[in-house]
Amino acid sequence: MTDGRLGVRKTYKLYIGGAFPRSESGRSYPALDADGKVVARPARASRKDLRDAVRAARAAWKDWSGATAYLRGQVLYRVAELMEGRRQQFVDEVLVTGASRTDAEREVGAAIDRWVWYAGWSDKLHHVLGTVNPVAGPYFDFTFPEPTGVVGVVAPEGPPLLGLVSRLAPVIVSGNAAVVLASERWPLPAVTLCEVLATSDVPGGVVNVLTGSTRELVPWLAGHMDVNAIDLTGVPGDLVSQAEAAAAGNVKRTVRDGSVDWFGASAQSPYAIADFMEMKTVWHPMGV
Repeated sequence: MTDGRLGVRKTYKLYIGGAFPRSESGRSYPALDADGKVVARPARASRKDLRDAVRAARAAWKDWSGATAYLRGQVLYRVAELMEGRRQQFVDEVLVTGASRTDAEREVGAAIDRWVWYAGWSDKLHHVLGTVNPVAGPYFDFTFPEPTGVVGVVAPEGPPLLGLVSRLAPVIVSGNAAVVLASERWPLPAVTLCEVLATSDVPGGVVNVLTGSTRELVPWLAGHMDVNAIDLTGVPGDLVSQAEAAAAGNVKRTVRDGSVDWFGASAQSPYAIADFMEMKTVWHPMGV
């Protein structure tokens, strides 16, 4: 530094309930760049941190699920706005993975656009998935989707930002709350995304992000009795069967998409939102 001062090193923490705590265990682990150099020491979350995250998600779920679809769409769009303002920071953190600058800029741009795309579906999904059912009797019969509840999301190892956004945005746009396990190898973009979420209009607890060992945390996330569904996309192949068995304990819905072209049209779909919604059917007598 030309002025003789030392730069302030960034501390990478967890994101639980809208706050940035260190792991209760006090552990961290070295995050390496593509050349093997230590670039950060993010927190290594424990089982206790995971339980705290699930508790925060459950507390936030009631108000978030009760918000209007229009409001949720506006909140997701606000996330995209703030990411646009921090675009260069995200690019720099994706560059750590060894991506070229062109590819890093492409990934960040696609991640921002994905928030906008899902924001646009917030007040349209019910019209696409809901229906008026024909019945033989003097009744109206309506089916409409509702959020599942607390959803665990195991983000893919890469692309670290776009993969995370592609799995997280469809979970929360419908009114679910999320507990996310970020990419273990490339956690930096996820932590910066948390800073965006904390300064946007996303209520604290709607998204909770843990960094650390995927293999250590997945069994406990899959087996947690207050988690209603889990996205296993980022789970290593040899751990999927164990995670599915743990999820069966409270009949969690499990989803896994391991063949996504993250930059293609297949990576964004209204049916990715529907994966974590329940269909409710209501009968109502016709007036005479």
